[in-house]
Amino acid sequence: MPGPAVVIIGAGIVGCAMADELTARGWTDVTVLEQGPLFEAGGSSSHTPGLISQIAPSRTMTRLARYTVEKYSRLGCYTPVGGLELATTAERLADLHRRHGFGEAWGVPSAVVDPAGCLAVFPLLEKSLVLGGLHVPSDGLVAAVRAAEVQAANATARGARFIGNRRVANLITDKGRVTGVNTVEDEVFPAGLVVSCTGFWGATARPVVPMIQQYVRTTAAGADDTLPIVRHPDRGLYLRAHGERLGVGSVRPDPSPVRLGDLPGDAHPAMLPFTPDTFKQSWAAATDLIPALRGTALDEAYNGVLGVTADGFPLLGEVLEPRGLWVAEAVEVAHSAGAAKALTEWIVDGRPAIDLHECDLNRFDPGRCSPEYVRRRAVRRLADSRRIAHPADPPGVRDLRIGPFHSRQTELGAVFGEAGGWETPLWYASNPAPDTPAARDEWSGRHRSPIAETEARLTRRRVALFDLTPLTRIEVTGSFAAGAGIPVGAIRVRGGMTVARLAGSRFLIGANGPLDLDRLLRTAPPGVAVRDVSAGTCALGVWGPAARELLAPLTTVDLAAFGHLQAREGYLGMAPVTLLRISGVGELGWEIWTEAGYGPRLWDTVWEAGRELGLIAAGRLAQDSLRMEKGRRLRWTDTTDEDEADPDRRSACLVLAETGDVPVGGEPVYAGGFVVGHVTSAAYGCSAGAPIAYAWLPSVLAVPGTQVEIGYFDRRLLATVTVEPLFDPKAERPLR
Repeated sequence: MPGPAVVIIGAGIVGCAMADELTARGWTDVTVLEQGPLFEAGGSSSHTPGLISQIAPSRTMTRLARYTVEKYSRLGCYTPVGGLELATTAERLADLHRRHGFGEAWGVPSAVVDPAGCLAVFPLLEKSLVLGGLHVPSDGLVAAVRAAEVQAANATARGARFIGNRRVANLITDKGRVTGVNTVEDEVFPAGLVVSCTGFWGATARPVVPMIQQYVRTTAAGADDTLPIVRHPDRGLYLRAHGERLGVGSVRPDPSPVRLGDLPGDAHPAMLPFTPDTFKQSWAAATDLIPALRGTALDEAYNGVLGVTADGFPLLGEVLEPRGLWVAEAVEVAHSAGAAKALTEWIVDGRPAIDLHECDLNRFDPGRCSPEYVRRRAVRRLADSRRIAHPADPPGVRDLRIGPFHSRQTELGAVFGEAGGWETPLWYASNPAPDTPAARDEWSGRHRSPIAETEARLTRRRVALFDLTPLTRIEVTGSFAAGAGIPVGAIRVRGGMTVARLAGSRFLIGANGPLDLDRLLRTAPPGVAVRDVSAGTCALGVWGPAARELLAPLTTVDLAAFGHLQAREGYLGMAPVTLLRISGVGELGWEIWTEAGYGPRLWDTVWEAGRELGLIAAGRLAQDSLRMEKGRRLRWTDTTDEDEADPDRRSACLVLAETGDVPVGGEPVYAGGFVVGHVTSAAYGCSAGAPIAYAWLPSVLAVPGTQVEIGYFDRRLLATVTVEPLFDPKAERPLR
């Protein structure tokens, strides 16, 4: 069977890769429509320098790049000249060791080389500036237009057709599903499925912003086509050879978005006139790095347009409405074939073979889809690309979503971070620091405070108040699969979500962000209503040995008869609340949900009553430490559908030797000198008295007592698989 009729919008490298992958799976009724000529259509694929660098902190993005390299190598469109990322500071050199660790974890061979090693592969460098480099032999260059042509030829041979100079005007829908597209020429192309591969043109409908990156080609500079691609991140530069010439690209220190309406209406809308003044700083840095450039002139130069997202990941997946509209946008050339393969698996098989949650186009809530937010966040992210990014770095846009407890938290000296667009306390300056805080190296101590240790210990000893407002809260009415078999008043964990049945057909769900909401909306049968109530509600966690003593006098609910994993509605003070007997930290306590308008009253009621019991407010860092000691894993961070489906691997808890070093995630795990897994999250276990980490390991190694090593910059940290939970409040001591 040829599959349903498919229309792909856009014949750039991504659209052609989609046609190739779909037809290779037997879906041969494919029509690709391109608004420009085939195949140098004038979009980003037409002007890209074609660099592919595979290693990234994200496992998913590295996998997409790896497959892209493998496929384009088979098609004869890829040249593995190698890649060299340079360090001109000690901090950057340390970061290259960290990136080497990502390569180890994700299966991309690389080596950190000294200055002589850098010059051996790229002799034009100024040796006195270079402290070292990360050399990736399999990185290289793709001829993007040629790759599009070859993939289109493959797809055409299987039955696909490509039509140039056809601009799609609108989608045709019926009863909430796509049935085809209309072109501006008033042609109708019927389709049961449409895939939008429109690059930065997708900014009209999705959270994508077109950004300018400058690129020049010099006159002869003594280069040759065997030279590797070079990246100089501290100056935002990337370079490649064009025969004897060099190409120099720049991520500007002041990234510039562009409006679609300002693009030229000629054959090259993604190539804007070059602006020399904005390139001066980059050119000076390039000539310092490569002295041979001082005797050259700029032969070709332009401002290229690329589509980017707020978080730097592409947009992949099916929109919620209309059904049947799939998207592959903001995809870099380096990930083009990998993204097309993964999306094809998703379309044909119902799920991709690899985890794509970072790339799922439905990962953003409405506020983070606003054009202004996307623009500001993308500008900040690109501007920060010159410095060494830390996973805990705050985003470029703050105060997007502020919960009802914010003013109270500010009075207590809260130091805020961001979670899903929400301002959320990391720790509170009003709490004391410990007399002898745990040692931390600079990297793992960044965006951290020893005050979090105090908060964690006081939670274990007394009781603490945690802001849970950033969690996604969903109300469902009607009968649905995740609620089946749950008694009224009970709580169950289903698909990584906390599902509480409050009445016969009314449920409250604690979810893991917009992706869970999207899944519930897609799978809800007729007659079932799914509503995101996060914006109109708030939540507190009151946890610790004194939690019942604190809350019992305040609420109409009988807490003495309130069992674990139960939910009740009632009042706490004057606020109507839903109490859920669950704990994110492994201590006695309740989550308390209420309408946002009652939030300040709820906080004040609990806070005033808790003074005599030593109640403190505690932040997210303490919560992370406590939940890991109790064996609580985070959906998408520690567990994914892909990982859980592998019967030969398990998520293990590791206790590290105390050296002052705490991993942050993504580090490789070694056993017997071989890479056997990777860290998903880590924290300092304040009760355990040591750093702890979760890591996916082969089942035969994920047994207590197994010793492993964690790659951490240029060294390895000794760790031991341990029994879980690390801490049991009933035992009143760490279990190790």
